[in-house]
Amino acid sequence: MTTKFSTTMTPDGAFTILTRDDAVLASGWTDDVAALISLIHPSLRPRHAATVAAGMHDRAMRSATLAVEAHYDGDFTAVADVPVLQASGPFLTCAWEVLRGVTAGTPITYSEFAARAGSPSAVRAAAAACARNAAALFVPCHRVLRSDGTLGGFRYGLDLKQRLLERETLVALPLS
Repeated sequence: MTTKFSTTMTPDGAFTILTRDDAVLASGWTDDVAALISLIHPSLRPRHAATVAAGMHDRAMRSATLAVEAHYDGDFTAVADVPVLQASGPFLTCAWEVLRGVTAGTPITYSEFAARAGSPSAVRAAAAACARNAAALFVPCHRVLRSDGTLGGFRYGLDLKQRLLERETLVALPLS
């Protein structure tokens, strides 16, 4: 199977997406394809560089890229419709699905995230799910904060996490 990649420019810089079949395998604010490949679970990771090709004309890639563009145009639900393929144990797999249901403009804490994932005492495991998420934006780990309201961590930098949250919160506010 061939893994496709494409990089598009966003207001936050280069955003690269890797897809296989009809799903996103990895994505993030970088143009470093190899770095994104390293985030993919070994069971899904392309085995040879020759199996990774530019793929803007691929249907899954077009869909994912259009969703990213829609996100930056203010449609924060668009990325939730794009299939994502990640692999891990039961808790992380469940946690990533839970993240996909966190509404833009309403971030949750790591404690709330752990509870929604079915393990209220697994706050560190919830944080690990964010850290191991390969499909940034499509699995919106940037919407999880520390219990004191501070940002916590983010692979692509806290400045970017803050911008994403601010953009989503502004759109989520009711008009007066």
